[in-house]
Amino acid sequence: MPAGFSRVAAVDCGTNSIRLLVADVDPATGELRELDRRMTIVRLGQDVDRTGRLAPEALERTFAACREYARVIRELGAGKMRFVATSASRDASNRDEFVRGVMDILGVEPEVISGEQEAEFSFTGATKELTGRDDLATPYLVVDIGGGSTEFVVGEEHVRAARSVDVGCVRMTERHLVRDGAVADPPAEEQIAAMRAGIEAALDLVEETVPLREARTLVGLAGSVTTVSAIAQDLPEYDSAAIHHSRVSRDQVREITEWLLRSTHAERAAVPSMHPGRVDVIAAGALVLLSIMERTGAEEVVVSEHDILDGIGWSLA
Repeated sequence: MPAGFSRVAAVDCGTNSIRLLVADVDPATGELRELDRRMTIVRLGQDVDRTGRLAPEALERTFAACREYARVIRELGAGKMRFVATSASRDASNRDEFVRGVMDILGVEPEVISGEQEAEFSFTGATKELTGRDDLATPYLVVDIGGGSTEFVVGEEHVRAARSVDVGCVRMTERHLVRDGAVADPPAEEQIAAMRAGIEAALDLVEETVPLREARTLVGLAGSVTTVSAIAQDLPEYDSAAIHHSRVSRDQVREITEWLLRSTHAERAAVPSMHPGRVDVIAAGALVLLSIMERTGAEEVVVSEHDILDGIGWSLA
């Protein structure tokens, strides 16, 4: 490892997925060299909105992914590790079971962070590489559309204002698009209208404390946004390099969202860049993105593959 760098491991456990980044970071130069980045859909937040508990099978899927990540971290020899858990595990009544399982497997305690901390990590991870680019005006609005919640952060070099609201692709799907235990295929107009009303109400809440309309560059993070970019580019498979820092116009986002909301499960599953775990929740995630763009007047979204994971990595440096 080059002088000045330290090897770190960051784990981000959300409502829908758990992700790992192992990287060499140099705080002096602001350089992050990625060694391994992976994502597993575990649906930790399955039914948590309804039951208030983490389901046993969801915990087991999450622990299986942790065992795989422990092997990777061991093989690459990361000196420092941080495990951050977000929305679903923040709310669950059996959170202790989750904490114990993670400690047994990885040897670190999961930090169930606040929405504000989540926002700071996301902002750092997403904007550190953008600083100084003359084609992107500040302030930035960083939007992290997760499974259970969406984080909104406005800032220049540091966070000026942030808010987390319970509008994520899994939560919106379960709340509005599920009938008789199955996702509507495709959803009815009134289901879409109810979902949109829920998103708009959440944006009203955000605007109480975050000046969304002052932002000059919209930066979008997480699977819903990256998948929309992959569809916009008609990629033959998911390609991080092509997606990272791509730009998608509001018209493209609208067209894709309308198609996703009209499509069947089979049609969405046939999209070559679509992760199987996103097929049922992508329409809700795309609608969240479109609603944000319409509310703020953003003409395009700059898509970032670097997000809360990178921010956690930087925090260890």
